[in-house]
Amino acid sequence: MPQKQYPQYQPAVPPPTHRRSLWDRIWKDKHGRVVIWQTPNAWIIGWAALTTLSLFFIGRTADIMSGVASVSLVVWCLLEILRGANYFRRFLGLVVMLYAAAALVRTFV
Repeated sequence: MPQKQYPQYQPAVPPPTHRRSLWDRIWKDKHGRVVIWQTPNAWIIGWAALTTLSLFFIGRTADIMSGVASVSLVVWCLLEILRGANYFRRFLGLVVMLYAAAALVRTFV
């Protein structure tokens, strides 16, 4: 009885043949593609939608929408900082997070 042959395991991402330079880590993802713009995820879409909708309401409803939008933006920032495709995306998340924090402080001061 012949022995069954299994296909050789191939990793989804081939291992790099050399260390990536700082320039590559800033602009490129792990597949070597330049990533500046990505399709927006649910958190940033939620922030944009709620921020826009809050402009059409007044009072408590607008405040709640604005608060939920801010939470969505902070979650997006954290995801970019922790899991961004490259250093540029992580830095972008950090800058937006600092801006959101400054806006929050300005609201209460």
